[in-house]
Order: sequence, then C-alpha cells, then structure tokens
Amino acid sequence: MSEITVRALTEDEWETYRSLRLEALQESPDAFVADHDAESAEPEEFWRARMARSDRLVAEAEGTQVGVVSIGAADEGKAEDAGQLFGLWVRPDWRGRSIAANLVRQSARIAEKKGLTQLYYWVGSDNGRAVAFASSFGFRPTDDRRPMRVSGGEGTEEEVALVLALGEDRG
Repeated sequence: MSEITVRALTEDEWETYRSLRLEALQESPDAFVADHDAESAEPEEFWRARMARSDRLVAEAEGTQVGVVSIGAADEGKAEDAGQLFGLWVRPDWRGRSIAANLVRQSARIAEKKGLTQLYYWVGSDNGRAVAFASSFGFRPTDDRRPMRVSGGEGTEEEVALVLALGEDRG
C-alpha cells in the first residue's frame, strides 16, 4: 500500500490547484456545479483569489497528486464556528484506496485548529456511495436540500453536518 500524504496548498501553488480542479471538472462533470470550459478560461488572478478564500488540500502518493478537497466558510445563516467541506475529488485510479478518507480526516483537523465546531458538506442525494462515505465519518443529514444543477440533468443535494470533537486531541 502506498503512503498517502495530505498537505495544504499555499496561495503560490494556485497552478497545482487549478490543474487538479480542471481535471476533476473534466472527469466528473456531474459532481460539480462548475463548468470546465468556463473555469479553464479564468486568469491567474481568479485562481489566486480562490486560493485566498479557502484552504485547499492535496493528497499525494507515489510522487503524484491524487486528490483534492477544500475547506471554507459555511453558507450564510450558519454559526460563525461552522465551516464547509467542498470540492472533494479523487483520481479514478486511486479511488477505494483511502485517499478521500485521508483528505476528510485532515480537513477535520484543520477545521478544529481554526476553532470550528461543525463542518457541513453537500452530497448528491442519488449518490449512495457518497452518502455512505460521509456517514462513515459521522456526517449526519440536516433538514436542508437544494437543487443540484449539473450537466446532463437535475438532481438534489442534501446537506450533511459533522460535529467536530471539542477539546480533544485527535492527533
């Protein structure tokens, strides 16, 4: 089994994030609201601003980047000590090898260090695998639902929330 490392990207690594994000949009267009063509046309300033708004984590194994996730501010109306996990993606040939799990675990650690007590995550209601994955970490459904505007049709997303450990060292 390959060693998986997860680290935060710096703002100067915007090109790494851009590359992974565009690959994710191309490989899994139905998983994202964003459009590959629109985002690929964005200039450097767009990507640097995006890097500054949220934490971007990359998973690496065998000398290559194999996954990405972002942690940012929760939607309006949420508590100030709440954050949101989004943009989780793993290269297809690395799925089922704990990459996403490592990204989520490290995201929770970073959120806790920032003083956050909850993480929200939107997951496609029809994506049983994603719902089960989120549940395995302790994410539980909230009452919030929203339409999911994806290429190729309409679906719904449900919001799930994870209560982070309070005052506990999760190492």
